This record gives sequence, C-alpha cells and structure tokens, in this order.
Amino acid sequence: MTRVVIIGGSGHVGTYLVPRLVEAGFEVVNVTRGERAPYQPHAAWTAVETVIADREAEDAAGTFGQRIAALKPDIVIDMICFTLPSAQQLVEALRGRVRHFLHTGTIWVHGPSVAVPTPETAKRRPFGDYGVQKAAIEAYLMAEAQRNGFPATIVHPGHIVGRGWAPLNPAGHFDPAVFSALARGEELLLPNFGLETVHHVHADDVAQMFMKAIANWGVSVGEAYHTVSPQAVTLRGYAEAVSSWFGREAKLAYLPWEEWKQRHSAAIVEQTYDHIAHSPSCSIEKAQRHLGYQPRYNSLEGVRDAVDWLINEGVVTP
Repeated sequence: MTRVVIIGGSGHVGTYLVPRLVEAGFEVVNVTRGERAPYQPHAAWTAVETVIADREAEDAAGTFGQRIAALKPDIVIDMICFTLPSAQQLVEALRGRVRHFLHTGTIWVHGPSVAVPTPETAKRRPFGDYGVQKAAIEAYLMAEAQRNGFPATIVHPGHIVGRGWAPLNPAGHFDPAVFSALARGEELLLPNFGLETVHHVHADDVAQMFMKAIANWGVSVGEAYHTVSPQAVTLRGYAEAVSSWFGREAKLAYLPWEEWKQRHSAAIVEQTYDHIAHSPSCSIEKAQRHLGYQPRYNSLEGVRDAVDWLINEGVVTP
C-alpha cells in the first residue's frame, strides 16, 4: 500500500483531501499540531494515523525533516510550508527517499496582473512577505526538480472556501457581516468602482488537484499548477450575486481607496488592500490540459456552499 504523509492535514484542504486519499486506497499519516479537528467530520479519519508535531519548533531545532523521513513515506504532501529554509530542510531530508513531493503554494506568487487570465509562466513579481517567501520556495523546488531530479509538484490555490470557515467576502476581507448586510438589503460600500477581482476555489477542488497530480505523477513532477475556479469575479459582480441569493438587488456605493480605508479598521484595510492590490485572475488551462482538472465549483458556487454553512451556524443572519 502506498504511504502518504500529509503535513497539516487537518486544515481547510486536508478536510477534503484526507478522505479522498483514504477512499482511493492510500495509507495516510496526518502530521498535525493536534490543536484542531477537521472542519467537517468523515468516517475516513478513523483509518488515518495521526502524528503530533510542532513544525515551527522542530524546524528551528533542525529536526523536522528527519521526523518526516522517519515516517517512511512514499508520497509527502506539505500543506503548511511558509519559508525557504523550512522547505530546504524537508527536501534535504527526503532527497532520494520519496516518490513524489507535493507542495501547497499560492497564487500570491504573482503580483499585479499584466494580461489575464494569468498563466503559470508569467514573470513572478510578488509583494508582501507571504508572496515573496512562497515565490522563493517555488523557485527552489522547481530548480530541484528540473536540475536534480527531486520529484516536486506545486499546487497554487486561490482564495480557499468551503464549509467550516468564513470565505473572502465581496468587500475583499473576511468579516462575515458583509454577507448578512447583503442578505438584509443594506448598503455595502466598496473601494474604487468595485472592479478589482478575487479568485476563489473550493477546498474540495484543491483536493481534486492533489489527487490528479498524484495520479499523473509522470506529467506533474517539475510543474506548478494554478488551482482556482474557472473564472475570477469582480467585487461588484460578487456582491450583486450574493444579494440575488436572498431575492434582493444589491445596494452598492463606492469610494476612492484613500477615503474607503478611513471608514474601516486597520485589520480590514490590510486584508482588502492585499486582495485588491493583487486582483488575481489566473488560468487553469495548463492543469486542464496536463491533468484533466475540472473544478466542481465555480467561484460563486464555492462561496454559496460556505455561506449556507454560515447561515446554519447563525453566523450570517438574513
């Protein structure tokens, strides 16, 4: 039986990916801090071996890579690597010892778009620590794959949505009160003209991408794939769609960015700026052609799944 070690498997994507792996017949080991259950229950978790580890502390001690290698994986899926030294330590420990290594990247390896939808081959112009670090990890892993034969594949998700957490909303931040306001027909203030874009992906479609990459190992090694819905959405169009779910017409108002940010908290301003400054719109043509990736959810369907859960939990109140 092929043994898969997934680092950080109790998170957004792992909630959907781990059951897929178990159902496909893999032996699954979930390496986790043990602080959280999966976002959704599934019987498959009873077949999963759990290993408790603090990656940050073990990275600092220089022991994490060897901890993973000692689990004797055939495949490693790394969901929670955020710095280049962390990636390097893991690769050095696994070199020559794994069949396939899959890293979770981000579409934030791209900065502002030039031509859309953005392909994976677009020149990297990341900004912000998260995007810069992830781009450095991508460059390192692709060089290791293409020059030294390390069997790496990178999956670059967009804004991950699903049942169990609040999705990125039509104002470009994470406060679920925005959905309640639209549901009640209240006015929503958007920055600029609301024409910046966001690009969601359902967590189960990210899980699908990992499964496709594993199944097509010979093609996916040495490659990076955008993992998003078929199309990005504008903030304005997104808000209008959400209002329509509740039988309402969106009441939208607009302010230039410098005025809009004066009306919101520092945390919301930071989140919104990060999203509208990137305004992602990414192509999935490569993943469709190489791997047969076909998202089950478009952006609005993925968000609707999350919002339905928020309503059931009483977080969003129509």
